[in-house]
Amino acid sequence: MNGPSNILPSGEKDLKTLISNMEPVLNRGAYVFTSVQDTHHIPEDYIIGKFQEQEGITIIIPKDMADILNLKYDFIAAWITLKVHSSLDAVGLTAAFSTALSDHDISCNVVAGYYHDHIFVNVKDKKKAMDVLHAMSE
Repeated sequence: MNGPSNILPSGEKDLKTLISNMEPVLNRGAYVFTSVQDTHHIPEDYIIGKFQEQEGITIIIPKDMADILNLKYDFIAAWITLKVHSSLDAVGLTAAFSTALSDHDISCNVVAGYYHDHIFVNVKDKKKAMDVLHAMSE
């Protein structure tokens, strides 16, 4: 028997390996963060991320869908995915890339998925952010 079937493959933990294998990919489109009281009126297929907060439900959604639904937002982001499969308990990756981006005056909002880290930067900074992340990997 190969062990429990409910265990997913674990990700990389070594910081040097994580950084050298980040492989940042710029996803198409523009995205916004907004807060709503419920998501019943929003097609689930368009919700990129969702987090329950005391004040409401924060969602990440494509800007064009937010505009169609007349949702309010104040930040338009580009979405970068790091293709390396990082472990959820890896230490230092978020600090490393957020510091590198900060050193270039780029703010970032980070969402950790099970397999990948997702970085949302201001759309005006997307090329500069990709350059910084690629330089880190080299």
